Amino acid sequence: MKRDHGLHINPLTDVVISCGQTEAFAASIFAVIDHGDEVLLFDPAYETYGPCISLAGGIPVYVPLDPPYWTFDVEKFKKSFTSRTKAVVLNSPHNPTGKVFTTGELEAIAEACRSRDCICITDEVYEYITFGIHNHVSISSLHGMQERTIITSSLSKTFSVTGLLCFANSTGWRIGWSCAPSNIASAIRNIHINITDSAPAPFQEAALTALRSSTEYFKSLRTSYEARRDNAVETLSRLGFQIQFRPQGSFFLFAELPESWLHSDVDFVRELIKKGGVAAVPGCGFFHNSSNNENKYYNRFVRFAFCKSDETLAAAAQRIRELEVIGDKGLLKKL
Repeated sequence: MKRDHGLHINPLTDVVISCGQTEAFAASIFAVIDHGDEVLLFDPAYETYGPCISLAGGIPVYVPLDPPYWTFDVEKFKKSFTSRTKAVVLNSPHNPTGKVFTTGELEAIAEACRSRDCICITDEVYEYITFGIHNHVSISSLHGMQERTIITSSLSKTFSVTGLLCFANSTGWRIGWSCAPSNIASAIRNIHINITDSAPAPFQEAALTALRSSTEYFKSLRTSYEARRDNAVETLSRLGFQIQFRPQGSFFLFAELPESWLHSDVDFVRELIKKGGVAAVPGCGFFHNSSNNENKYYNRFVRFAFCKSDETLAAAAQRIRELEVIGDKGLLKKL
């Protein structure tokens, strides 16, 4: 945390080790959210955030990121605060869009949190996967934010040991953490102990080794994923997908369906799996705000993951090319 974000923390009092970022986030929510508290989230949002808040008795309030460039409207954000707002959830780099929040956007969020005495709960699992001029900045490093920020992150994305990639163990290496002021960390630790008791000790040892990797590893990680991103953008664009926003981070591509596809994103994904054997995620599952649900974008996006080997990506691209299913005859016109 000191090396990457300039933060001085006490590892004995300010860090809680958990079974992955999902548990770290859930324990953080349960530790600070009371019944009736409102929590602001940016929409589209990762699907587990809202249910965690609801389970804690809180109320998710979604602030839209405006498509197709996922623009952050500061005034919309500020108007979403009420007397019951307790926290803001910030995921950057962002899943599913690949947006990296700029320093200016982070400053606006930080100013709102400071002036309204709110907590910021972050999900920073893609912090090492950013592209080009875009770099991850933790909001906790901004003035007055370390004392009101809970950082959650994990090992799985940076070191490719997620449940989907680690076939030897279907649940992956579930090692995550929360970093927070000691009084909040103590509450998170109490929740963690009552949920899972402890994270697997062998994986914690492995995590220690991984996190001590040289800076060259993190550079090569970015270079590798950037090449895969570019390949995915080029491939899907040729197939008719509308990609106006190139991911700035993460390993996801949130692609708008071709204009010739007149059905829903769910229908597209179902057909893609059935006829091509290629899996993707319908975008509608990430949208929650009613204003987004009513507009033309709600059923128009599909999330593709490019965190696969070059061979797997090439095979998936070839299968999609061979489909004759878009338009009146199906999914994608055969090239």
